[in-house]
Amino acid sequence: MTAYASLARHFGRVSAMSNAIGILQWDSDTMMPSGAAASRAESLALLRVLAHGMAVDPRIGDWLEAAEAESELTDWDRANLREIRRVYTVETALPADLVEASSKAISACEMKWRQARADSDFAGLLPFLSEVLKLQREAGAAKGEKLGVSSYDALLNDYEPGGSSARIDALFDDLAAFLPDFTRKALDAQAHRAEPASIEGPFAIQAQRQLGLKVMAALGYDFERGRLDISAHPFCGGADNDVRITTRYDEADFAKALMGVIHETGHALYEQGRPAAYMSQPVGHARGMSVHESQSLIMEMQACRTPEFFAFAAPLMREAFGGAGPGWEAEAMWRRATRVERGFIRVDADEVTYPAHVILRYRLEKALIADAMPLSELPAAWNEGMQALLGITPPNDRLGCLQDIHWPSGGWGYFPTYTLGAMTAAQLFDAACRAEPDTLPGIARGDFAPLVGWLRANIHAQGSRYATDELLTRATGRPLDAGVFKAHLARRYLGA
Repeated sequence: MTAYASLARHFGRVSAMSNAIGILQWDSDTMMPSGAAASRAESLALLRVLAHGMAVDPRIGDWLEAAEAESELTDWDRANLREIRRVYTVETALPADLVEASSKAISACEMKWRQARADSDFAGLLPFLSEVLKLQREAGAAKGEKLGVSSYDALLNDYEPGGSSARIDALFDDLAAFLPDFTRKALDAQAHRAEPASIEGPFAIQAQRQLGLKVMAALGYDFERGRLDISAHPFCGGADNDVRITTRYDEADFAKALMGVIHETGHALYEQGRPAAYMSQPVGHARGMSVHESQSLIMEMQACRTPEFFAFAAPLMREAFGGAGPGWEAEAMWRRATRVERGFIRVDADEVTYPAHVILRYRLEKALIADAMPLSELPAAWNEGMQALLGITPPNDRLGCLQDIHWPSGGWGYFPTYTLGAMTAAQLFDAACRAEPDTLPGIARGDFAPLVGWLRANIHAQGSRYATDELLTRATGRPLDAGVFKAHLARRYLGA
């Protein structure tokens, strides 16, 4: 067996272990009884330590050196070697006891967060989150030393390979300067239009679920390789060829769950469309979270907040809930779906105010990882940042710093990829519409095949074959350009 074949077989086994972890984690977040939390934490910690041990197997270094000298490798194989070396470099920075301690701390913190969020009890969460943060700082320092970057950039690298806070600072500072005036203009333009007719609930959860399933099917979700469930925070998870999504329901507003389903379906389409021949290899994985978030936001914000989408979806909504009257017309639904409003909850935010939510979290987590502010001051700093960026102050921590699961679950460095993803989504959707003129007309018919087919070819099936900038340049003709996102906002919200 060649060195490359040995590597591929070994990382196929690493992938199988990751799949087992993924299903156990999904169960923890959806169906596991609370009394099983302690034993589940032990199981997950053990599996993560074993997976880490496989990823730092000392034979990998020798295999890599020998495989890189092999002459009969394809371009895909060489890209796989590059990705294996990237994974190996990061994993060898972490001692096994840190992996185990971090896994246990995260499991405990996630369970505590569910109750703390419901009770708006930051003080109760603080000791659990402090432990997670301490271990994240240790991991960031260890990885940063190995990679020659800051602790924060080392954590960011887990979600955005090769990303840097210096580049994000420049992009986000520009957006932070642009958005307040633009938001005021969008709100002013909105105020000069007639209010769209409203609709009244309650909207039965089972009817909401059935509507979500119909829209998932239209988008192209493969139900033979996934399922829809409920969780405290919507997510896409599971395993290779078992891509599961969740949402949460509000009987007073069915749009929240529906848009959550559409968002997570975008993630799932990416996972279901990864290259089958390399599914179990690092090169077959999705290319970082900014690209992943672009796939969810292409569906949720770009495609499914267009007049064309509501021309298709309004009849489904009327049928699902027995709706009738002006508020159930496609125009009214589109106007409500593109309404700009300063709000407290990130996942419910419109695309004009959403970046402010992300910029706040990015700045706070950078400061916390750098130990530039005590974690105990997070609620006050959060509220101050919300007031500065959005002009509103949360009345409690449930609507403030407790709303997201990311920090309790160890996702430090993840948040900036949401707005990087929004910018990428605008650029990809613009390119798709230019390349496939039937994209918008297709959406109006409930036919997403032109859009999904273009994404399959240019993004999904490419896995991690290319670095992020190269992938985007190949798909759109240029690297990430914030101007495309700004132009999209101006067209949709100012009619420019």
